[in-house]
Amino acid sequence: MRVLVVEDEEELADTIARGLRLHAIAVDAVYDGQEAMELSGHVHYDVVVLDRDLPEVHGDDVCRALTATGAAGRILMLTAAGQIRDRVDGLSLGADDYLVKPFAFAELVSRVRALARRAPREAAPPLERAGIRLDPARRTVVRDGREVTLNRKEFDLLHELLRVDGALVSSAALRKSVWDEHAAAGTGALRVTLTSLRKKLGAPSLIENVPGKGYRL
Repeated sequence: MRVLVVEDEEELADTIARGLRLHAIAVDAVYDGQEAMELSGHVHYDVVVLDRDLPEVHGDDVCRALTATGAAGRILMLTAAGQIRDRVDGLSLGADDYLVKPFAFAELVSRVRALARRAPREAAPPLERAGIRLDPARRTVVRDGREVTLNRKEFDLLHELLRVDGALVSSAALRKSVWDEHAAAGTGALRVTLTSLRKKLGAPSLIENVPGKGYRL
């Protein structure tokens, strides 16, 4: 599950993000509506936790845009305005749920998980290249008829390399796709996961490292 937190109170946004990560949820946090629009344009989120009163682009406009484009799975609107009319207005904009500040964090986690379960999941077709067949729906990988057991990060990394059909993918793009921005920053997670993935796929190695540019399958 991947969640975008959009909240202009930076301390609150960071607190929400840290708390969700403790529940094994990948989280990106931004502090204004413009950042939310830009990030959601190239990263798919299962749930967007959206403050209504945002600078740059108002939360209502962000909600309308995300709903219209289908850029996010589900939207949980956060606001200090808790009257029934405010809730109705928020839901009419396209939000899937509405939580009034202040809120209990346990309730926020519960609602995020419930919305993620409702997020649409497309039955993506299997991907094949160089003797590898990856089935996103079943989350299975086979190389030359041999089943390969991968953990979640290894699977997601291989999926990204297969998805671009042999094109070169930068390290930054891989980190952004497989890890959330917080986890990716300044870590060797990509290198460690690539080493493990190569070992599990076996010889000959199919993942090429192009120094200074990235990786390709």
